[in-house]
Order: sequence, then structure tokens, then C-alpha cells
Amino acid sequence: MTTAIGIIGCGNIANAYLDFLAGHPLVRVVAVADLDVGRAQAKATEKNIPRGCSVSDLLATPEIALVINLTVPQAHASVDRQIIAAGKHAYSEKPFALDRAEGLAVVRAATAAGLRVGCAPDTVLGTGTQTARRMLDDGAIGQPLGFNAFMLCGGHESWHPAPEFYYLKGGGPMFDMGPYYLHALITALGPVKRVTGSATITRAQRTITSAPKNGTMMQVEVPTHVIGVLEFANGVSGTLTTSFD
Repeated sequence: MTTAIGIIGCGNIANAYLDFLAGHPLVRVVAVADLDVGRAQAKATEKNIPRGCSVSDLLATPEIALVINLTVPQAHASVDRQIIAAGKHAYSEKPFALDRAEGLAVVRAATAAGLRVGCAPDTVLGTGTQTARRMLDDGAIGQPLGFNAFMLCGGHESWHPAPEFYYLKGGGPMFDMGPYYLHALITALGPVKRVTGSATITRAQRTITSAPKNGTMMQVEVPTHVIGVLEFANGVSGTLTTSFD
């Protein structure tokens, strides 16, 4: 028996989900939705999904048990709460929320409704991180003492067709790419006890060089170079640097 799921948000990341789920034996995508219903209908046709519809129509579909939330970061928490209010489990792209209070509100709503919530990335379930965890558990390298992690690139405006949201609240290199590194570190080393850091906006404006918005200027509202020092409960400490600069 397969589980019927829906997807809200038909932007750039939707293809990765739809292409993978198309061959999954346990789930079937029965509907996709977007604020732009026409875009949802086009995506449904492109990917052979039964329905492309509005968000309200998707949430009103009785057979859908779980909804994948692929909206922009600023909308993740509010859309998750709409999904929960409709009586469905929710799984969102990262970040889970823009701050701790917003995230707790989602968790509490799900708990009260007896529903589950989840968030990308799930890469820690892959063989790389799981093998590293096993090696640490087995004592293969002895007692870990420290770490350094880096995600360094020139920003997403050189390849993404609509990169503006990466530089608005909820964006930036730490919220966008930091979760991959934080999830891996926490999976390997356990909970974090203390964090300090520094963050800067290197340029107040950036130029899009990708199609179709090549040459468009965009405003930068969030730090684009972020350095954190993390101290774990087990005594391990190190640095995480994420940068779009």
C-alpha cells in the first residue's frame, strides 16, 4: 500500500523531489500546488502528476496524508501550520523556521494534533555520515578533539533562475547550506552546548548573472559570511564557516 502525498511549491527544488519520488515504492504524488496555479498545472503535466491546483485545494484533498513544503524559507513555518491544521503530516525544506519561537509553534501544533513534522536535509541518513558515526562509536580514531567545517562559494546568483530569496530573511549561507554541516556534526558528535559567532554583509547589492534575470540588481538583507564556534556537550569544539563571498 502506498501513501498519497502532495507537494506545495513548484520552484527550482521541486524537480529533485518529483524525480526521486516518481520511482519510490511506498509513496505516490497525487497533487502539486503553488501560489501560481498555472505553474502548478504546468509542473503536473511535465511530471505526470494527476493534479496541479491551488494550495487550498491540495489541503482539502482527503487522500493526501503528508505534504512536502517546498515554499520559500519565509513561508516554511506558516505553511507547515496550514498543513497541520488540515490534518496532514508536514515535511519542509530547510530551514524549519526563521527563529526558535516560530519553530516551537510548529512542533507544538503538530504535537497537539497528533501529527508528525520533519525537515530537510535527510543526507545524514546516507552512507557517508552513517559510516563516520559508526567509526566514532567504534573508537576507530580515539577521542575526537576538534573539527573545522567549511561551505564556501560565490553565491547562487550565478546559476539559480530566481536567487533573490537567498539574500532575504531566511536566506544566507548559514540558513541555506549550514543545516547540512550542522546535521552531520550533531549526528556524529551529539548535542551542542554553546555557540558564538560573527556575521557580516560583504556587499549590500549583488548582480544576478544567471538566466533569465541576468543583469538584475538585488538587495542583500542577511549576512553572507558567517563564522561560528561550536562547543559540544562531549567537550569537542570547532568552527563552521559558511560564505556566499
